[in-house]
Amino acid sequence: MEGEEETQQPQLVLANKLFLLTQNDVDDIEKVRLRDEVFNFIITNDMAPLYETLVANKVLDLDQKAIDSMRSKIDEELKKLDEKIADAEENLGESEVREAHLAKSLFYIRIGDKEKALEQLKVTEGKTVAVGQKMDLVFYTLLIGFFHMDFDLISKSIDKAKKLFEEGGDWERKNRLKVYEGLYCMSTRDFKKAADLFLDSISTFTTYELFPYDTFIFYTVLTSIISLDRVSLKQKVVDAPEILTVIGKIPYLSDFMNSLYDCHYKSFFTAFAGLTEHIKLDRYLHPHFRYYMREIRTVVYSQFLESYKSVTIEAMAKAFGVTVDFIDLELSRFIAAGKLHCKIDKVAGVLETNRPDAKNALYQSTIKQGDFLLNRIQKLSRVIDL
Repeated sequence: MEGEEETQQPQLVLANKLFLLTQNDVDDIEKVRLRDEVFNFIITNDMAPLYETLVANKVLDLDQKAIDSMRSKIDEELKKLDEKIADAEENLGESEVREAHLAKSLFYIRIGDKEKALEQLKVTEGKTVAVGQKMDLVFYTLLIGFFHMDFDLISKSIDKAKKLFEEGGDWERKNRLKVYEGLYCMSTRDFKKAADLFLDSISTFTTYELFPYDTFIFYTVLTSIISLDRVSLKQKVVDAPEILTVIGKIPYLSDFMNSLYDCHYKSFFTAFAGLTEHIKLDRYLHPHFRYYMREIRTVVYSQFLESYKSVTIEAMAKAFGVTVDFIDLELSRFIAAGKLHCKIDKVAGVLETNRPDAKNALYQSTIKQGDFLLNRIQKLSRVIDL
C-alpha cells in the first residue's frame, strides 16, 4: 500500500466528519464547517455514489449540476481505465494487467462505490500471485469495511488475511493486521483482545492509514485500563516508553491513567470527566460509550474497595470527591448488577466487602454446569424413548 506512509486514509477522515455531522454534541457552527469540508472533498474526488446516498439521507443538499459533472468525469475516467486494461491484456505482461485492474479498484474506492470496488478487487485478486500483494488487497477491503462500518466484511477479511499468512507473508504486514484486528475488536466491544493486539503493536506501529500514532496510544490506554490487572498495567502501559513519549499530547489521558494507578481517585474523576467527550465523539468508541463508562467505574470502585474489609460511605465519597448520595446510588447499581462484591449497611453508613472465594465460585460453577448437563440428558432420553 504504497504512498500511505504516516498519512491517514482520506476516506477515513471523511467518514469521521460524516459521523460528527450526526452527533448532537457537535455545535451548529462546527457542523456548517464540516458540511462544507465534506461537500468539497466529495466534489474534488468525484464521489457521486456517496453524494447521492448523503442527499437521500438529508445529510447534504441536492446539487444536480454537481452530480452531472461528477458522473461525466467518472464515465470518462472509467473509459480510460478500461482502455488501459484492454491494452495491457493485449500487449503487455501479467504484472501490467494486474496493475491496470488495481488502478480501477482504487478508482472505485476513491469515488466511494463500495459494491463495484469490492467486485473489482476480486477481479484484481484473480490476477495476483504474490502473497504480499494479495494481503494488500485485503487491507484495501478492510479500509472499505471500516469506512462503512461493515463488521461482517471486516471479520471475513481478517480471517482471509490470517489464512494468507499461513502461506507466507512478511512481519510488517502481520504487525499491521494486528492493529486492524485490534480496531475491529474494540469496535465490537472485545476490549480485552483489542488491548492485547494494540500492546503487541506499540513498538512496530506503521498503520498510519487507519489513524495517527496519538490516536493509537489513546485506544491502547483506554482498552488496557479496563482489561489488565494492576501489575500488567504497570509493566505494559504505565511504564511503557512508547506510551510515555506520546501520552502528554492527549488531553486528560495521562492524569486518567496515572491517577488510577496511583489511587488518586479525586484526580481520576476529574480526568475521567474531561475524557468523556473525547470518547463520545470517537467514531469507533461512540456505540460503547455507556458500556465503557460503567466498566471503568467498576474497575476504579473495585480497586478502592480491595484495600478494605469495611469502609464508611463518607470516606469513599471523600476519596472520590463526590457526595455520599452519589456513591450510595452508584454502588447500589453496581452491586445489584453483580459487578461489585460488597454490601451497604445503610444504618451504620458502612460498606462491607465480601470477596468471592475462587474455590467456592468454581464449585458453584461446576454444580450449575452439572445440573444443566443432567437436564439436557433427561430431555434427550425422552426424545429417544419416543
